[in-house]
Amino acid sequence: MELDYKAIGHRIKGKRAGIGMSQERLAELAGLSIAHTSHIETGNTKVSLPALVEIANALHTSLDELLCDSIYKAQPVFENEISQVLHDCSEQEIRIIADTVIALKQSLRKRSYVQE
Repeated sequence: MELDYKAIGHRIKGKRAGIGMSQERLAELAGLSIAHTSHIETGNTKVSLPALVEIANALHTSLDELLCDSIYKAQPVFENEISQVLHDCSEQEIRIIADTVIALKQSLRKRSYVQE
């Protein structure tokens, strides 16, 4: 399995933006150049493990959260992500989202049984 460096970069950028941190500040905290940080966030370079650890520490996040698109046992990360998305929803929004998720799950399972 190959790592999805674009997905990793997208998650890094999302975490950074989510806490209001500039790319320059992330680069400083992680001990990287601004250009290298930019290339990591766009997925145009392969991030090393030591750099990834420094980035995760600077963002106060886990490697699981940054790598979840590339690992098999990431269900808790995605469940947490869904929970965070729903946190500020109204009751009506949650009901609509729940209906949509149920329909999507049924459709996915129906299609996977047909393809097997």
